[in-house]
Amino acid sequence: MDWTPTRQAGLERLRAFVPHAGSAYASGRNRDEGWEPSAGAGPDSRTTVSGLSPWIQRRLVLESEVVRAVTEAHGPAQPEKFVQEVLWRTYWKGWLAMRPSVWADYLSDCDRDAQRVESNGRARRAYARACDGETGLACFDHWSAELRETGYLHNHARMWFASIWTFTLGLPWTLGAAWFERHLLDADAASNTLSWRWVAGLHTRGKHYVARAENIRRFTGGRFDPTGALARAPAALHDDREHPREPIVELPEAPNHSDVRSGLLLTTEDLCPERSALRDTTFVSVAGGLPADVTGTHGSRPIQFHAASLHDGLQRSATAFAAAAVRLPDGTDYLDGVLAWAHEAALQRVVAHAPTVGRWTASFERLATRLSRSGIELALCRRAWDTQLYPHATAGYFKFKKVIPDLLRRIA
Repeated sequence: MDWTPTRQAGLERLRAFVPHAGSAYASGRNRDEGWEPSAGAGPDSRTTVSGLSPWIQRRLVLESEVVRAVTEAHGPAQPEKFVQEVLWRTYWKGWLAMRPSVWADYLSDCDRDAQRVESNGRARRAYARACDGETGLACFDHWSAELRETGYLHNHARMWFASIWTFTLGLPWTLGAAWFERHLLDADAASNTLSWRWVAGLHTRGKHYVARAENIRRFTGGRFDPTGALARAPAALHDDREHPREPIVELPEAPNHSDVRSGLLLTTEDLCPERSALRDTTFVSVAGGLPADVTGTHGSRPIQFHAASLHDGLQRSATAFAAAAVRLPDGTDYLDGVLAWAHEAALQRVVAHAPTVGRWTASFERLATRLSRSGIELALCRRAWDTQLYPHATAGYFKFKKVIPDLLRRIA
């Protein structure tokens, strides 16, 4: 697939996939059609998946646009399976928004597990072989190479990979989640972390996902058959820590329409502000960059996608809002860059779509403090899509998906 990091490319990909989003997707979505190294960076022949996730993750293409396009083409029933997959990301984000302690524990556990692996020669070598695709398990090594070289894995392959990593290779799930985050073009803190927790049996306690050789053989078209090589009956992982549900902070769709001199700050979690309630807000300047929490956790391929998609978002926003576009510095200079931009533009208010729980969170907490000290307001907003759907992510996905029919009616 050609993942050009622009909104236009994402919309073109959506148009190309819409004819396949109905019964064809429902019947073929579990098949991993494969990837060949000689084919370069994209398995262009894949027709059973949309490949839209890198654009959706950054909201270069909006969830509502995707759902509307497939339901207009197929009606509400045929694309139900595909719509459910789109909604999984919203579910994960809403679930984590109500349990931010899960993310905090993941970060600390990841640091702890990395130190433990590094201090144990055997574990260190096993971890290196898994990352380098040198375990001797053909399917796993193939997926490792595909992820490193393309930034992509089929959803079914992601589950197999995570299960083998955790239960067959016996490696810490946290390091597997971090490795995915480093390489996936569509890496999303909520979807990635919570999916790994689900595989391990921590999301729904005692209910884990165990990769089966017959399943892998069937859905890879016989390309792989790890019979006898996988853990057969591993126990689910266990964690006694409780994560009580917290209320989601209420945020407006847009700031009030006062005469406050405002600037728009973009993140790579929402790069289409012109198609939001912010469209009627006046901005004198638009800016964006990548904080150290983002640049320090992703590999070169995802960072390139982040940077190029941010450029696309800045250019479109500058045109839409008739405002100057400023590319802020990345890494450890990001916060200083935001402050300098705000002062140079004489801003009284910085407006942004609130980042979800994940890599942007800590940077925005620090940013709010620094702006406040300078007498500048940080006005965070949230899209109606998230405001309406997040509160339904209180328990499992099956409860959440009950809202889908009503969602489709509203979109129609």
